[in-house]
Amino acid sequence: VNTVGLGHEAAQPDRAARPGDAARPGHAARPGRLTVYFGAAPGVGKTYAMLDEAHRRLSRGTDVVVGYVETHDRAPVEALLAGLEVVPRQTLTYRSRTFTELDVDAVLRRAPEVALIDELAHTNVPGARHAKRWQDVDELLEAGVDVVTTVNVQHLESLNDDVEAITGVRQRETVPDHVVRGAYQIQLIDLSPQALRRRLAHGNIYRADQIDASLSSYFRIGNLTALRELALLWLADRVDDALLSYRREHAIAEPWPTRERVVVAVTGGPESETLVRRGARIAQRAAGSELLAVHVLPTDGLPAAPPAALAAQRRLVEELEGTFHTVVGEDVATAVVDFATGVNATMIVVGVSRRSRWSEALTGGIGSEVARHAESIDVHLVTHEKARAGRRARRPDMPLRPLRTAAGWVLAVVGPALLTGALHLAHSQAGLSTELALFLALTVVVALIGGLWPALASAVLAFLTVNYFFVPPTGRLTVADPVNLLALAVFVLVAAAVASVVDRAGRRTAQAAQARAEATALAEISRSVLSGEDTARALVARLRETFNLAAVSLLAEDDGGWRTVAEDGAEPARVPEEAETVVDIDPGRVLALRGRVLAAADRRVLEAFAAQAHNVLEYRRVREQAAQAQVLEQAEATRTALLAAVSHDLRTPLATIRAAIDGLLAPGLHLSAADTAALAGTVGEATARLERLIDNLLDLSRLQTGSVRPVVRTTSLEEIVPLATEGYAAAVDVDVPETLPLVQTDPGLLERVVANLVSNAVRHQPPGAPVRVTASATQQHLEVRVIDTGAGLDEEKKEHMFEPFQRLGDASSDGLGLGLAVAQGLAAAVGAELVAEDTPGGGLTMVLTIPLAEEVAA
Repeated sequence: VNTVGLGHEAAQPDRAARPGDAARPGHAARPGRLTVYFGAAPGVGKTYAMLDEAHRRLSRGTDVVVGYVETHDRAPVEALLAGLEVVPRQTLTYRSRTFTELDVDAVLRRAPEVALIDELAHTNVPGARHAKRWQDVDELLEAGVDVVTTVNVQHLESLNDDVEAITGVRQRETVPDHVVRGAYQIQLIDLSPQALRRRLAHGNIYRADQIDASLSSYFRIGNLTALRELALLWLADRVDDALLSYRREHAIAEPWPTRERVVVAVTGGPESETLVRRGARIAQRAAGSELLAVHVLPTDGLPAAPPAALAAQRRLVEELEGTFHTVVGEDVATAVVDFATGVNATMIVVGVSRRSRWSEALTGGIGSEVARHAESIDVHLVTHEKARAGRRARRPDMPLRPLRTAAGWVLAVVGPALLTGALHLAHSQAGLSTELALFLALTVVVALIGGLWPALASAVLAFLTVNYFFVPPTGRLTVADPVNLLALAVFVLVAAAVASVVDRAGRRTAQAAQARAEATALAEISRSVLSGEDTARALVARLRETFNLAAVSLLAEDDGGWRTVAEDGAEPARVPEEAETVVDIDPGRVLALRGRVLAAADRRVLEAFAAQAHNVLEYRRVREQAAQAQVLEQAEATRTALLAAVSHDLRTPLATIRAAIDGLLAPGLHLSAADTAALAGTVGEATARLERLIDNLLDLSRLQTGSVRPVVRTTSLEEIVPLATEGYAAAVDVDVPETLPLVQTDPGLLERVVANLVSNAVRHQPPGAPVRVTASATQQHLEVRVIDTGAGLDEEKKEHMFEPFQRLGDASSDGLGLGLAVAQGLAAAVGAELVAEDTPGGGLTMVLTIPLAEEVAA
């Protein structure tokens, strides 16, 4: 058992005192400290470790009492209770039954320094002081009593749904995470799944009659491994929280290299994949390292890199078991360093700038800026093919519509004249400042409508108009007062600047709308694929609907020309030449679109969709090929088994029948009645064996060829197990509860599966010891376990035990190794799963997993 501790050096915050606390014995100024022994599953040794800690504290002179400890009749735990003071429990009666619970008042009267209280998530019997034991513990902590307790990961409230998904069991007793998270110290009691199963098999956790059911349900290797990972990850998060709290409390800004965290600055350019792979190699050098990729968006929120490239780099990061993050920042280098500092990174990986040497010398590169700001974080500068190859071209501004541009030019020319006329007609005496403000407003309106160049033209015309009509001497393009000349100059500059800003804002707004439309289109397409529309027909239908096209067809090129794979809409194109827009999916397939010519922005989205369609179709093709290969493999195995069975298994019962009949019909041989009955019985047994074998083989062959399908219906094991074990009454011990749920299967075929498993187990069972047949249910399945205590098989032989004619050391003359192969084939036909496990103490256990009926599973 390994223990890992998580402690908080800072004292817990004082809780508010409650009425009567001052008079309560043992009440102290500071609240008590909570120590939690934390485990992944029952039986890892939490209670044992807690009692061992109590003896160590007692030897140091600490006043320790046992408030509540549950031994579960385990001798090692009961032995550790010796020498410890046990506070009597409280006795409660509920529904005519007597229960014992923690007596909070008795512990408070005793007022120890430390109280041991087992099973923190326990629900108290109605009538107790509190509904939950953690509330009892909370009261003791308020009174100043230190408490040592135990809890399993499956009892944490936040992980309840995850545990149910893993084990199929809903935990009714839970404890809020903040109770455990706020503990002064958390000790992880860790044990490997294999060691825990051995402990269970040896009877050190549950009673003997509970071992088989526990091994087949909650204590599976997979369940225990997943619960162990949950416990380790939850505790690791608490360690990170404690570290971050300590850094904040002590105003420590620089990262602490507790574990390797590599941050890769991703630009979206072609060099980013090189950076990500280099960062992944660096992270893999140390166990427990993390890879984080960060992309910095401009503060306007518009993507500075192609969305398809960023999506591909995100997938690469996730394939390398890293995480992809996007942050917004005005300065890229500062944003990257701030992100790395926030995640406590130890290294930043950044690429050599793509700027030319002259540009980098004048303005500095991103790498040098990151290194300057990083301070205590290492910076790894990676060269690549695109280094200093020139800056990537900026995304072109979104052009305005021609009608808006024309309207802007008209207003730029006519607007100053109209405004001048209006001012003269009104005999305005507002002054030069007001008149300049009005013309500036006109320039802004022109910029909003027509863009930059019409606005600049409007500013120039406004300058000339104001100079001619409103600045003395009027009627001439001269200015008498230098102040007025300065005002006119400032007007032109401000008008040009405002026009530029307004024009840029308008174009950015158009870009944002376009980007939003593209993102919406891609999201809709992705949603359709994720919802199961992964056929070619569904893809073209979704594409036509998204882009409002007349028809879309998916064409594949064959030796004889173009072939239509899928189409949607009226009059779809049969060859690429008939379409207005053609987009390549791969060298052999294209999308042909009819109805309208798509704009360049739509085509970018379409190309991204085409790449996605390629991945979906390729995945579907590979999946279909794998399914076909599996069918062919199963058919080949069945043919081999049938041929081998005919040449071997059929020969033995036929030879037995022939010999018995020859004995009965031999001329001149006078048999007694007992001998005649014995030979007739032999004929009957061999005939029954031959009949069972032929039925199994015929059903299996028909299933493989598709001529006969299983008749699946809702049924009970009570209809199956008794018939399957008929004839083995003395050699088989059946323990199948009547309360088990119904299953969805073919009763006849499943009966033959169980019969073959029982026959195989009886053949290998030691004399005098019965084969056990048990059954238990999980959330989605029902398990039948056929248990023998024979010699068992090693792992290498288990890999071949389901192959036909694998005797695996069996020297008996009964059967030639076809039973398990037939059993596995029939089990797969009815939707069941058959696996082999070791029997605790020696032997082999065949586990048959059968799906529950739909109404039961739901």
